[in-house]
Amino acid sequence: MDLRNGLRPLGSTPAEFEQDLLSNLYYRRGTTVESASAQDAYETLALTVRDRLAARRVKTAAAQYDSNPRWVYYLSAEYLLGPQLEQNLLYSGTTDLAPAALKSLGFDPAEVAALDVEPGLGNGGLGRLAACLLDSLATLDIPAVGYGIRYDLGIFKQSFENGEQVEKPDDWAFQGDPWEFPAPDDRNRVGFYGHVGPEGWVPGEVVDGEPSHLLVPGYGTETVNFIRLWRARATEASFDLSRFSAGQYVEAVDQAVRAENISKVLYPDDSTESGRELRLKQQYFLVSCSLRDIIRRFRFRNHDWADFSAKAVVQLNDTHPTLAIPELMRLLVDEEQLDWDQAWSIVRQTFAYTCHTLLPEALETWPVAMLGHLLPRHLEIIYQINEGLLAEVRSRFPGDLDRVRRMSLIQEEPERRVRMANLAVTGTFAVNGVAELHSELLTSTTFHDFATLWPDRFRNVTNGVSPRRFVRLANPGLSTLITSGLGSEDWLRDLSLLEGLVPLAEDASFRSQWRSEKRRAKAALGLGDPGALLDVMIKRFHEYKRQQLKLLHIITLYHRLKSDPGRFGVPRTVLFGGKAAPAYRAAKEIIHLINAVSATIAADPAASGLLRVAFPPNYNVTLAEKIIPAADLSEQISMAGKEASGTGNMKLALNGALTIGTLDGANVEIRDRVGAGNFFLFGLDAAQALALRAGPYQPRSYYESDPELRAAIDAILSGAFGGVGQNVARSLLDRDDYLTLADYRAYVDTQDEVAAAWRDQERWTRMSILNAAHSGFFSSDRTVTDYLERIWRAAPVRPS
Repeated sequence: MDLRNGLRPLGSTPAEFEQDLLSNLYYRRGTTVESASAQDAYETLALTVRDRLAARRVKTAAAQYDSNPRWVYYLSAEYLLGPQLEQNLLYSGTTDLAPAALKSLGFDPAEVAALDVEPGLGNGGLGRLAACLLDSLATLDIPAVGYGIRYDLGIFKQSFENGEQVEKPDDWAFQGDPWEFPAPDDRNRVGFYGHVGPEGWVPGEVVDGEPSHLLVPGYGTETVNFIRLWRARATEASFDLSRFSAGQYVEAVDQAVRAENISKVLYPDDSTESGRELRLKQQYFLVSCSLRDIIRRFRFRNHDWADFSAKAVVQLNDTHPTLAIPELMRLLVDEEQLDWDQAWSIVRQTFAYTCHTLLPEALETWPVAMLGHLLPRHLEIIYQINEGLLAEVRSRFPGDLDRVRRMSLIQEEPERRVRMANLAVTGTFAVNGVAELHSELLTSTTFHDFATLWPDRFRNVTNGVSPRRFVRLANPGLSTLITSGLGSEDWLRDLSLLEGLVPLAEDASFRSQWRSEKRRAKAALGLGDPGALLDVMIKRFHEYKRQQLKLLHIITLYHRLKSDPGRFGVPRTVLFGGKAAPAYRAAKEIIHLINAVSATIAADPAASGLLRVAFPPNYNVTLAEKIIPAADLSEQISMAGKEASGTGNMKLALNGALTIGTLDGANVEIRDRVGAGNFFLFGLDAAQALALRAGPYQPRSYYESDPELRAAIDAILSGAFGGVGQNVARSLLDRDDYLTLADYRAYVDTQDEVAAAWRDQERWTRMSILNAAHSGFFSSDRTVTDYLERIWRAAPVRPS
């Protein structure tokens, strides 16, 4: 049966859409208009929109099957998708039809839209990048599947109690997920523990990976790809009836609980041995299920293993999916009976690896004992891979024992551990950084030995963001203004067209409209005076990102306000957003101190209307879409040489926020493109920071020589902010691992330049427009195009 044209036509007029909505309400939701709740209306609307995407998916699948293309398979531990309704309305062409139909049936469209829950499948930039790339892959008609885990509870829902971060379960799918297609009959079995004997690996525990998928439509095209998500389920024999009958109710379901814990939460707390083992279980569960599915899909049209890498390129999004390398070796050698050399050739031509960090602690390692206990066959394979690697190193660099030790997949001291990043580089044909500076530092520092051995393996692909999500949907007013100025919406598929805004920056009327849109977004955010400078720092909490530097600046402004108002500057609202990992005590203390400083300033009448610190809890895509359009100043102040890229900086620049930042990550490329005069640069560069860290670095010397810095730290140490934050201050004085005090004076002085620029609103608006105009490079469409040219070598397939 040819299903290219769908099973039945779906309505394209308001009346037809309303009829489809009613049909789904009656037959799939099982209720009537008179008795339907708002939740009924939301889920019915979602199903009605999903039907249209599913019809496009049928055409896409048929075209992809016929062409038998090279597929891009993206393996990622997280996907930060954001709410689905508004995007799917836009991509399905039903943005106007849906509200009209809802109103006609007596439902409030805003109330219905508010029920759209953000999927709890990701946390930070890693997951948001993955979501943007899948959006662009579909928009560019590239056959692609994203693979991930279907977490029951996401990472956590953040709240504040007495200013401290509290983590609560994020039960995002409590009401179900109408966008999801479950496939409970299409499970894969995954083994753990056990032993390796003459008969091969005999797992001691098995779980099932149950898939579901979410549709990923492209914008302005018929292509619809999908994300396949795995949920851990117990096997059929997991319930112990005899124990249950004996009243041992907890013990009776122990095996089921152990299995389902694997996909319970994103990034289980790894401060305990059991938490670390659960993380390792998650990683293997993801790759085992996904590779079996990739092989299944390969066999739809192919049978010769020599063709595998020509039909599949598998991108490892950071080190979390690196176990895919020994797992594919195991599948090919143990189950498919290929010889080692043939299997290893296939593996090394199939996988590519994106490294997202320069931080040593983020380059995962796993204890040999733990990995060998959990995955004994995989440890054997890793040892064998390592033998081949070290033989090549010794051949190329005879007698260089230090190089052999550095490059080995096994760290010997102080504990034997498997170096996952080394494994990822060894088992892939391409390794990329995510910004020009990051890629340079990868080859000159982190992976210098590997880059010397295999220089052609390393390349750069600078990150990007989706303009559909982060301009068109997040900032509809500004989007409309841009479209009016450029004369069409073509920029949403070719972001380089934003360059057409450059002459409009000199148009006083356009500048006035631009300011009005920014003011409207700030008013909608509801943080007081929309005329105040909105200074935004929204990102994951980590000491290297230096929220503590921003905090010292706030305290300095507060002290100026109290003692020397002439030096204070301009009215300013500082907004923080972000979460700290549950076990990251230092980051959580910074959050506590921010909230304490905020409360102190809010309680002081002298600060009223001039300085405000806001920290809305539970930062996510939904909240980001409200903050980013309103932001005037984007804080990108990490210690140079530590941030891989950043994508928040790109989203903010595209929406006209000016950046204050170091030469770190993608800041370098943003400044190059928007112009040095439209970027507030401060601080040490990566080479200077490295030299200072080589030391001896003495943070107290900066404290002692700078009265304003000393006053800010002394205020914290004295308990001026509710007795909170002394550990933060002492850490800065005693260690200051990320050179916060060294960059303080340059940062504060540059913030004074920000205030001076803000006073001239015509100048600021011109700079704002130029930031957006010159940021077209940072589209995820361009990122995917670079991946296609430099790594993936996949071609578009357009549905007919």
